[in-house]
Amino acid sequence: MDNALITVRASSSRLPRKCFLPFGKLSMLEHIIKRAEHYNLKPIICTTDKTDDEEIVKIAIRLGIQYFCGCSINKLQRWRDCCREHKIKIFHTVDADDPFFCGEEVYRSLNLLRSGYDMVTPSPSSSNGGATVGYSLKSEIVERACEGLTSSTDTEMMWNFIKKVKGAKIIALDDPKEAIITDRMTLDYAEDYLMLKKVRSIVGNLASRSAVAETLKNNPDITKINSFRNKEWLDNQRKKSF
Repeated sequence: MDNALITVRASSSRLPRKCFLPFGKLSMLEHIIKRAEHYNLKPIICTTDKTDDEEIVKIAIRLGIQYFCGCSINKLQRWRDCCREHKIKIFHTVDADDPFFCGEEVYRSLNLLRSGYDMVTPSPSSSNGGATVGYSLKSEIVERACEGLTSSTDTEMMWNFIKKVKGAKIIALDDPKEAIITDRMTLDYAEDYLMLKKVRSIVGNLASRSAVAETLKNNPDITKINSFRNKEWLDNQRKKSF
């Protein structure tokens, strides 16, 4: 069973406490955990040691899954220390604001990693908001990327630091042949929450990406709920990349 590091914090400026929002009978975080387990991934909560995130830890304990609390600013250091504590060699990152990530694509990314890479970045459509898949990483490359950094180093855009590691072997996952979602499926704004809830009400919590793609195709008005936020989201992503 492969490890899925669920990177999550309670604080969120645009949509406060979004990981605790209801998503069907579950909270958004509980849904992410159950979706990972549905795809036979081992969920490990990776949160911070801030008081605000104690509620996240309680969820992990209640659901009987592993967790780690680490540095709030240096995400790479948090991942590194989590890997050390739980003896993780490879893992896939799952963001708690990507409720319809695809387990099949996660495994495709992990298999590519095993073929000789240190990091596999998300597919183009996923990076552009489709939120299909995260990053596959070897803990060794995370260790090397942390060298020389302090706990106060902001590594939110962690790929910029990994790309600087000498000799790092990095490749992007190509888009799937079918069920490509070009609409934004990330949970960043209140309108995103409304859109994602609408999708869930039609296909359920554990729907495949093909079922989600078909639903969006047959119900084009759904994406109008949050599409006006797309430019703002994209501009924010670009700012973070520099």
